[in-house]
Amino acid sequence: MQQTDAAHRRLRELILDGVYAPGQRLTELETAAALAMSRTPVREAFRALVADGLVRSAGRGVSVVELGPEALRHAYQVRGALEALTAELAAGRQRRGEVAPAELTALERVAAQAEEATAAGRLEEAVRHNRRFHTGIAALSANPVAAGALDRLWDQIQVSTRLSLAAPERPEQVAAQHRRLLAAIVAGREAEAHATAREHVADTCAASARGGAPEDDHSDDPQERTR
Repeated sequence: MQQTDAAHRRLRELILDGVYAPGQRLTELETAAALAMSRTPVREAFRALVADGLVRSAGRGVSVVELGPEALRHAYQVRGALEALTAELAAGRQRRGEVAPAELTALERVAAQAEEATAAGRLEEAVRHNRRFHTGIAALSANPVAAGALDRLWDQIQVSTRLSLAAPERPEQVAAQHRRLLAAIVAGREAEAHATAREHVADTCAASARGGAPEDDHSDDPQERTR
């Protein structure tokens, strides 16, 4: 079980980091050799990755997921709905005094790190901080079902948009939306948090559809293609 978990973690990292590209086929034999493991934990890790939505079965191996334009649009639609929900729930918990000040301070710090890395052109780093910002909001919602579904969607979007990663065309807009979203949560304004989160995802999808690469993976519109 330990080896299976280790294989699953390592393969997920390699896929999200782009070492294994979208559409690439992985066989048990080659992957086991690359990880210096036997085929059994790799086989079990493949099954877990299929369940995660990161790979698809392909004969005796798997292929890394590659969402097309329509599938990405659908993923962003669901992501927009879930992020709006988690932002609203987080704001509601803050209004009721259920969020620790340290949690909000940490979220503000991550938002600042994402903004600084984006402005400096450190895109891989910016993607990591940006994801931490959004998953941090999901954690504040205290809804593990929504947070888990979002994590799976983020993985699929991140893998499928990595090849288009470039400097975002709207860094100031992205930073401003993050600040507005944070302010709404801190003030406990649930409706505003919901609307701002949804708008942010929509704008990211639209930017990605124009080839302006993600910011959240740098991107977001449920009505357009797209991370």
